[in-house]
Amino acid sequence: MTPILTQAFRKNFLGNSPGWYKSSIVAFLLLNPILLYALGPFVMGWMLIAQFIFTLAMALKCYPLQPGGLLAIEAILLGMASPEDVYNETVGNFQVIMLLMFMVAGIYFMRDMLLFTFTKILLGVRSKTALSFLFCFAGAFLSAFLDALTVTAVLITVSVGFYSVYHKVASGKKLVDEHHDHSNDNDLQLTEREKLEQFRAFLRSLIMHGAVGTALGGVTTLVGEPQNLLIAEKAGWEFIEFFLRMAPVTMPVLVCGLICCVVLEKIKILGYGAPLPEEVRQVLRESSQQDEANRSKYQQATLITQAVVAVILVLGLAFHWAPVGLIGLMVIVLLTAFNGVTEEHQIGKAFEEALPFTALLVVFFAIVAVIHEQHLFSPVIEWVLAMDLASQPAVFFLANGLLSAISDNVFVATVYINEVRTALDTGVIDRDHFDKLVIAINTGTNLPSVATPNGQAAFLFLLTSALAPLIRLSYMRMVIMALPYTIVLTVVGLLSVLYIL
Repeated sequence: MTPILTQAFRKNFLGNSPGWYKSSIVAFLLLNPILLYALGPFVMGWMLIAQFIFTLAMALKCYPLQPGGLLAIEAILLGMASPEDVYNETVGNFQVIMLLMFMVAGIYFMRDMLLFTFTKILLGVRSKTALSFLFCFAGAFLSAFLDALTVTAVLITVSVGFYSVYHKVASGKKLVDEHHDHSNDNDLQLTEREKLEQFRAFLRSLIMHGAVGTALGGVTTLVGEPQNLLIAEKAGWEFIEFFLRMAPVTMPVLVCGLICCVVLEKIKILGYGAPLPEEVRQVLRESSQQDEANRSKYQQATLITQAVVAVILVLGLAFHWAPVGLIGLMVIVLLTAFNGVTEEHQIGKAFEEALPFTALLVVFFAIVAVIHEQHLFSPVIEWVLAMDLASQPAVFFLANGLLSAISDNVFVATVYINEVRTALDTGVIDRDHFDKLVIAINTGTNLPSVATPNGQAAFLFLLTSALAPLIRLSYMRMVIMALPYTIVLTVVGLLSVLYIL
């Protein structure tokens, strides 16, 4: 192979990613077969998890699908899991995949109405603390009746809308001009760059408050998170019973989480407390006024249609008319049909955000298949079940939280609820103790897992969304900003499990 061709292959591999990052991925791929032979599949399995988390942490350097996919393919070739195992994991999470494919696209077709509504809120509430509280509470309330991924998609859509409006003006263009390259800051003057950085800090704090809010609300009901449905099914609980059973833990956590939101904005630490620059507020106000002045009857009808379909969406999700993904597909059909979106390329734009993440999620399921096939969590599960009954709920809560932060809360909840159900069916534990363990499993997988983006699908979606690079929201920045919430949610949840259950 000629030096020129070798250089071309080297440049093509992972594109414009830094050289040290490319070398790291190549080193992982070369060393893994040796480590598997030398250390065995159990240790290699944990090293694979660490490598995959590394690709997530470097998401702003390179989208995790490619390096993570290479690691997953190698793991399958090395026999750590089979294609059938990956397929089974994927089928088991098919509702989540349908949700991503269709619901996120459905939210895309609502963006005008969402931007209109949230612009009114943003311009009407001048207090950053009040605005942050509102976003956190709204995220919690909506997630309790909808689902965390849908609410996160709404927050992302709105934030990208805000950012694009100001970035257009900061780039020297007029509000009426077209502007698509939101990531290019080359045309910005120094003063505009400073304002843009302040606006990014404002949006980062706001989106993190909202994202944590989805976790606060998602834990409370059986439709809030994907694993809640499975847990409720194994326990035999309907909507109201699930809410009431969880309330002794979830309600104190919700109150303390909202208090934490207010405190963070007041003391302004770890990236919180950044106000909305007055210049940006003025630009958003002018944009809103201009939109209203120039809004045609066609556009007014579009907004009304989106609002009506939004109500249908909320009712459909709240009363669980159908699986979430199917409701999302219904939203796409209604909005495109009644708003005149009939060309294929117009519809295709709506799927640009969701499908890369859907592919990444399937790669993630390949890693989960390795965890399952190599029984990486089995020692922890056996250790917890071997403890005395009185201490099991608290230990379940902590163990579930730790493993969820490392891997995925849906998988961890699935493993633990099946083990606990087996223990009940075989008479190892009674029904009362089973109920306590179910509560510990649900709250443990949903609350401490906010510690890392890979702990919750909504957080991972946010990290890999188009918004994250725009507002400089990296893996480590998410971890740091989530830290105070992680501490509060974990401590309050643990104390509630210990002393209220």
